[in-house]
Amino acid sequence: MAMDIVEELLKGNVLALSRAITAIENEYDNASEIMAKLYPHTGHAFVLGITGPPGAGKSTLTDKLAKAYRAQGKTVGIIAIDPTSPFTGGAILGDRIRMNSLTLDDGVFIRSMGTRGSLGGLSHKTADAVKAMDAFGKDVIFVETVGVGQSEVDIVKAADTTMVVLIPGMGDDIQAIKAGILEIGDVFTINKADHEGADKLVREMNMMLDLNGMMMDWRPPIQKVIANQGEGIKETIENVTNHFKHIEANGVLAERRTKRTRNEILDVLNTSIGKHITKNLVATGDLDKYVEQIKNHETDPYTVVASVMKKMLK
Repeated sequence: MAMDIVEELLKGNVLALSRAITAIENEYDNASEIMAKLYPHTGHAFVLGITGPPGAGKSTLTDKLAKAYRAQGKTVGIIAIDPTSPFTGGAILGDRIRMNSLTLDDGVFIRSMGTRGSLGGLSHKTADAVKAMDAFGKDVIFVETVGVGQSEVDIVKAADTTMVVLIPGMGDDIQAIKAGILEIGDVFTINKADHEGADKLVREMNMMLDLNGMMMDWRPPIQKVIANQGEGIKETIENVTNHFKHIEANGVLAERRTKRTRNEILDVLNTSIGKHITKNLVATGDLDKYVEQIKNHETDPYTVVASVMKKMLK
């Protein structure tokens, strides 16, 4: 069955791509087999991570950027990390609604992935979904995520270039956000630039980049845009293209992809170990026995873990 999905996906069957990502997201038994067969066909797409605080207009910006890339004749994949619906456990799909016009374009594939109340392992699943779209033949893949916390930082590690979207008028909240994004932002975009405070925000960002500039061989550009009117989109794509050319020329792209491969191996290893523990410790009822023993002070967590690891490594 995995082979059927892979063959169809490589032929350009959109349904097969959807089924592959569903297998990845839900950790179906055939997910690893699908990824193993797709892997040799990956490594061609440019991956753009887009992150920023809720309400920054990332989906509208993604919509305009995708249309601009399509105008260049490039095919586009979009992975939108959605907050999970508390009712169904699925993605709320707000991003898809805002990108409605793109769904009519055969050259664009949009997939929402829900956080399902936990971001554990989501960065690994996102990276695999990117690979599936890459193998399918997408030229540009967007990974759009809500927020700028550690989980989102992990997710955008799947990207070659990371764009941070900010908006004016966020007050003190922006200070904490800015402090954490200088490290991950390759390109900064100030959306809703027609709102009051846009120039002030640009000045503040420039000051922070000046202070940080000693350590950078690339100074992240700051572009004002009004996404819903399509203003600044051309310049934003130029900034993204310039960054990609820069990291490609100085070897940073190769370094990033090597580091990503290393992290992927560790992620897959951790996931496999976790599944092994669930199968051989939780499902067998052994964990409950250990809990009782620890509760009765007959043993301790450290001795139990050492014993479990010894058994596993045999």
